[in-house]
Amino acid sequence: GVSGTSVEKNITLDSAAGIELSCRLDNKYSHLKSLQVTWKRGNETIRHINKTENSWSIQLWILDNSKLGSYSCTLKGEEEISAVFLLQGKEKPIISYEGDTAVMICKSFGYTPIAWTWYMTNGSEQIAINDSLLADKYVINRISASVTHLKILKLTKEDDGVYWCEAAFELGKSKGKLQLKVLSLMVPLKPFLAIVAEVVILVTIVFLYEIYSKKKEKRA
Repeated sequence: GVSGTSVEKNITLDSAAGIELSCRLDNKYSHLKSLQVTWKRGNETIRHINKTENSWSIQLWILDNSKLGSYSCTLKGEEEISAVFLLQGKEKPIISYEGDTAVMICKSFGYTPIAWTWYMTNGSEQIAINDSLLADKYVINRISASVTHLKILKLTKEDDGVYWCEAAFELGKSKGKLQLKVLSLMVPLKPFLAIVAEVVILVTIVFLYEIYSKKKEKRA
């Protein structure tokens, strides 16, 4: 990257994995000597494992969401160069049923937000959720400085859709997207109803066969 700016790389993981993050110094910076290299997860300094002549790496086991977030490497010498890796999990919808309560969670890794705001999507527009005005529908709790919960009560099909949480920092804002799928109560009953229908058909066939057999016996 260019001195004084950060190169950013987004990495999306489908499942738990072992990964290696590596920062390699471009040939145009080969003149830099006595570099001090620092790796951080958020604001926390971590040490690099592998080092070659012009690259520095860390190895991570990402087993759950607690290891996701921002990782950065900074090279200091005559100039300062840095790169940021943003690790995120693949988006999975939250599934619930009509009449139930859904809870959505947003976390900030490494940095503490000044404030949180929740939004719901209405077409192409994002509308801020005010739980004070709609207390019978929404409950927003800031569990800790870095964690916020949105609770949606008495779900209906109209609650199905995309929701956003926005974290405000001193230097700007960051958003996360969550998708909620609200299913009808008939969905889990469908397999049961199919079995009941098969049993009814079978009983009907047996009953008709019995009647036919008795009539045949009387004729004989």
